[in-house]
Amino acid sequence: MKIAAVVLVLAIPAYAQSDKPTPPPTVGGTLDKQLSIVESGLVALVEAMPADKFDFVPAGDGFKDSRTFKQQVGHVAAALENNSANILGEKSIIMPEDMKNGPAKLKTKDDYVAFLKAAFAHGHKACSSLTEKNQLEIVGQKNKNTKLFFASLLTWHSFDHYGQLAVYARSNGVVPPASRPNN
Repeated sequence: MKIAAVVLVLAIPAYAQSDKPTPPPTVGGTLDKQLSIVESGLVALVEAMPADKFDFVPAGDGFKDSRTFKQQVGHVAAALENNSANILGEKSIIMPEDMKNGPAKLKTKDDYVAFLKAAFAHGHKACSSLTEKNQLEIVGQKNKNTKLFFASLLTWHSFDHYGQLAVYARSNGVVPPASRPNN
């Protein structure tokens, strides 16, 4: 009987918590969840690519003047950083010449992974700052648009490059972690 009473006492707080209504979704929370989805796939893919393949670019006429794997990563991280700064009203740490392939200071796989993770962290801060009231504010230093525009750009642009990077990885025998069995 004592065990049943203990179980009941422990279950009541859990039951009471489950009865609480969940708060309604927010603009910032919704965008942040979308960014988390692309972040988990993209960071895992970049980490899965061997360091000696970071200079890989597919061969063939269709890939003439394409970025290398590391340049793709540098570009997507630079775009995340720049667009997050726009949303937050900050001066971007990204120089215009670094937008195409990422900052020249990036040399190793570890540099690229760290820069990408930091850029996503900045993106989460930016997405979380959006509210129903401020989402349509016009921002941007060079290109002006709404905060919502720049926040959606964080996700769709990253997914675009995820697809390209997945092709690069598969061309090197690396199955993207998100495509592996049990994922």
